[in-house]
Amino acid sequence: MPSVSALPSPFLKWAGGKRQLLPRILQAVPARMRTYYEPFLGGGAVFFALVAQGRHFDRAVLGDANEELIRCYRAVQRDVGAVITALRRHEYDRDHYYRVRDHDRPRSDAARAARLIFLNRCGYNGLYRVNRSGKFNVPFGRYKNPVICDVTKLEAAALALRRVKLVHGDFDETLEGTRDGDFVYLDPPYVPLSPTSSFTAYAKTPFDDAAQTRLAATLRDLGARRIEALLSNSDCLETRRLYHALPSQRVPVRRAINSVAANRGAVGELLVRSF
Repeated sequence: MPSVSALPSPFLKWAGGKRQLLPRILQAVPARMRTYYEPFLGGGAVFFALVAQGRHFDRAVLGDANEELIRCYRAVQRDVGAVITALRRHEYDRDHYYRVRDHDRPRSDAARAARLIFLNRCGYNGLYRVNRSGKFNVPFGRYKNPVICDVTKLEAAALALRRVKLVHGDFDETLEGTRDGDFVYLDPPYVPLSPTSSFTAYAKTPFDDAAQTRLAATLRDLGARRIEALLSNSDCLETRRLYHALPSQRVPVRRAINSVAANRGAVGELLVRSF
């Protein structure tokens, strides 16, 4: 992987970020691997942390079902300068935010990536949420002086992404070609802890119960093929049923995504190994 002058870190805010779980996750990642796979990329916290630590892998395959997200990563990867130029045209202003949010997507890859980064940095709570038509519908956020264009962070991310394969599609598509010596990290939209806590609208198609069941089967298949993999999910009866008999560890974390401040606090998350 490339040697970066500034340590790479996520340039997008993403619900369910792995900051609190990172130490436990990094402990589970082998010192060396052939290919690192991450099919639920999101903000890329684990990938960027591995690069920042100088972990050795021959290549990385990163994917997500969110097409806008993958297009954004590709634009940063291929021409970060153009993304920075486009991003500098945006300003933290309510009217400007809603014009950008409700306008048709720009044609150029750089402008499209800049639009997503701007909305992500200035939208409420850093959420990425779409309606059934796939339209971004997060309201304007309230910040004092948000950093919209972090040049150093974007350039470091571009360097880290230089030799990465980016895949838009289902997790099974990203994981095609896995073999012995690879490592897989799975961070799907979590099984909701209650009927009102579900948040899976990162893409047009929600990550439903059937998808969770398919993912559990995929983790078991990786284990049967002796491929090291680690999965994170909420700790609840459903996930314990899905991943019974697999090695798991409960980790308490604090989550602040709930719109009611009184309901934010410590919850349990589950780290599950393939074998």
